[in-house]
Amino acid sequence: MAAPDRAHRGPRLAFRGWRARRPFWGGLLLALGGAEILLTEKASLKVVLHIGMQGLAGYLLPTLMVLLGLLILFNPSQRLFYSITGMLLSLGSWLTSNLGGFFIGLLLGAVGSCLAFGWLPDQEPRVSRRKRRRQARAAARALASERTEGMERAA
Repeated sequence: MAAPDRAHRGPRLAFRGWRARRPFWGGLLLALGGAEILLTEKASLKVVLHIGMQGLAGYLLPTLMVLLGLLILFNPSQRLFYSITGMLLSLGSWLTSNLGGFFIGLLLGAVGSCLAFGWLPDQEPRVSRRKRRRQARAAARALASERTEGMERAA
């Protein structure tokens, strides 16, 4: 049930607020990288380059990558541990799973892990360049008007 003091927001705004409070793109890319590697494991034997150590690690590493991506999304307080582990698993998939899902899954997992590691939860939202310039012009105008008022008073 929604809190009575809060106005009802649409599902799009609610999702945007949820997404802003976590390393969304990092977790999503890590999970997609693991899913892509899992899909390449199911490729036909003519396409498979390397099956891995009896096949177990070839399935275990990408499964853990998907799990870590979901954990980053739903438990962002532990994102540092999850992202470091996700990076190690992504790099380990190079040896165990068709060269990391033909490089695509490995790259998705590595980029997602880096994004999750670098995410800062308490960072202020970025202000666009246009807005910064507008604020600087307004501040310059205010300063100029204060100077002219000061000169008028002195005269």
